[in-house]
Amino acid sequence: MKTIASGVCIGMDAWLDLETLARACGVQVDYVRTLIDEGLIEPPPQAPRLHFGSVELARVRRIRRLQHDFEANLQSVAVMLDLIDEVERLHAEMRRAGLGN
Repeated sequence: MKTIASGVCIGMDAWLDLETLARACGVQVDYVRTLIDEGLIEPPPQAPRLHFGSVELARVRRIRRLQHDFEANLQSVAVMLDLIDEVERLHAEMRRAGLGN
């Protein structure tokens, strides 16, 4: 069995438009629009209208993984993302305090 990996490299000043983001994540444009409507992703404030960066690319991919792995709807994924974000924030806080690895 062969494994094929693909990647998308985004520079500091580069933005993905809606169609490119969808293609990079292997989803339909309508799916990305739904994520925007549900408030799960949004373009960064400094980005041109409906353009996205690497954070949003990673977030869409994470959302797809959560939906697939847990057979979760978007409302459940939203709760999972909030919990993941909080755990990451707490880990960062612990590292700053010299308590984490």
